[in-house]
Amino acid sequence: MFYETATNDHGLKFNPFKAIVAPRPIGWISTLDADGKPNLAPYSFFNAVSDAPPMVMFSSSGYKDTVSNVEATGEFVCNLVSFALRDAMNASSAPLPHGESEFERAGLEMAACKLVKAPRVAAAPAALECKVLQVIRPSDLDGTPTNSWIVLGQVVAVHIDDACLKDGRLDMTGVQHLSRLGYMDYAAVTEVFELARPKA
Repeated sequence: MFYETATNDHGLKFNPFKAIVAPRPIGWISTLDADGKPNLAPYSFFNAVSDAPPMVMFSSSGYKDTVSNVEATGEFVCNLVSFALRDAMNASSAPLPHGESEFERAGLEMAACKLVKAPRVAAAPAALECKVLQVIRPSDLDGTPTNSWIVLGQVVAVHIDDACLKDGRLDMTGVQHLSRLGYMDYAAVTEVFELARPKA
């Protein structure tokens, strides 16, 4: 099949775009608002974009509390979502009224960070403390501003649960890192294999 995205006339019951660009890691973003109230929300348009210095990005469809908070404070935390935290992550995605705590809704404890004021998810196997570099509202090919905001942050500190380390590595099959597959589908990392890069 073939279709153009301008018309989106794919004829399918569900839009395939998000399923094609998958699996996607989940950026479970915790922030504080200007008054110091915590917020927690998962974003599946998320990834690492640089390792030197370490940088991550996430994209929000609509100007939500998370984007407002990062613009107000210049900080956020990205918490790793394990298979064990899948229900809590999903609960935190509920559209709660402004100021109502997703941490409480999901039954999650907060833990203090070292270099940013925003809290992290205490039960997360790992967390990345981030300082905001840019908040971008992209325009489309016609120059029309979209209803999406891209947040680019530099990782300034990393938390890792020692129980999740094995032989000097993050134990991916032990953590069972969760990813988004599109639609309402998710996957957990249960198998890992290595491929050596070819030499010149």
